Amino acid sequence: MNISQLETLLTISKTMSFRKAGELLNLTQPAVSAQIKTLEEEFKTVLIDRNQPVTLTDHGQVFLEHAEKILLIVEELKAKLSDLNTTPQGHILLGTTSSIAIQILPRVLSYFQDQFPLIKTTIHTMPSSQVTASVENGSIDIGISYLFEKNPNLHSSTLYYDTFELVVSPEHPLSDLKHTTVEALKDIPMIMLAPDTLGRRFVDKIFRQYNIQPNIMMELSSSEEVKRMVEINLGAAVVSKLSIAEELRRGSLKMIKVNELEISHPVGVVYKSGRYLNTAMQQFLSDLKGMPEHQFISSE
Repeated sequence: MNISQLETLLTISKTMSFRKAGELLNLTQPAVSAQIKTLEEEFKTVLIDRNQPVTLTDHGQVFLEHAEKILLIVEELKAKLSDLNTTPQGHILLGTTSSIAIQILPRVLSYFQDQFPLIKTTIHTMPSSQVTASVENGSIDIGISYLFEKNPNLHSSTLYYDTFELVVSPEHPLSDLKHTTVEALKDIPMIMLAPDTLGRRFVDKIFRQYNIQPNIMMELSSSEEVKRMVEINLGAAVVSKLSIAEELRRGSLKMIKVNELEISHPVGVVYKSGRYLNTAMQQFLSDLKGMPEHQFISSE
């Protein structure tokens, strides 16, 4: 058994195809088949059901669980050996929401990458509820998101605080108001974040507390999409205050205070407990945690 064979089995489990696995691994289809056959002969079992689509057998599923652990250990070994170089370098997979990626990360990453040009950062945007799950399952290294729930498998550290605010277009009937109440929103057409976002869960909780059934006209997966719909006056919305700084400056959105929504929500960095942190991750976390709050929330 060798590492290449384990990587091949893992790739087949994801692609459900010998041909596609070969394309991703730069191997011919016969070479892929030969690697799997060698594994099956060595362990005297059938790992792959070769009917279409290709799937793992029960024995293959058990084998894959252990193969993934072995591959993770190998990656950790590579990272530790790389860290023998005293210059911070490496690759960070960072997961966050689209609004944070647009509003917050440019200020953070511009400084960080100027200081540490050998560290590469790849950013994956996703709904806030998926950030912690992605950190936990290892598909991203570090997440930046709202910290609504404690997770014993994750380390978290608060970076700054945000609120959710009601916004409308300048042409909306409510646009002249400075304040309103949550009860006043019961008949207002609303553009909402998708149910799997933490911002939406907060808003739903407030509506339930006041026995309000919102008039939902549209659901979208990100605050950026929601803001565009509000700007063309398709409805009102509740979104992150930090995500609307540019629109408020331009005058394309109006913010209306709703006392019931005025709750501060911590936004922070999360990473998996117990995992090895290479020098790139250590440096990024150190810089991130050391930044004062105004660096994140400044509108400059």
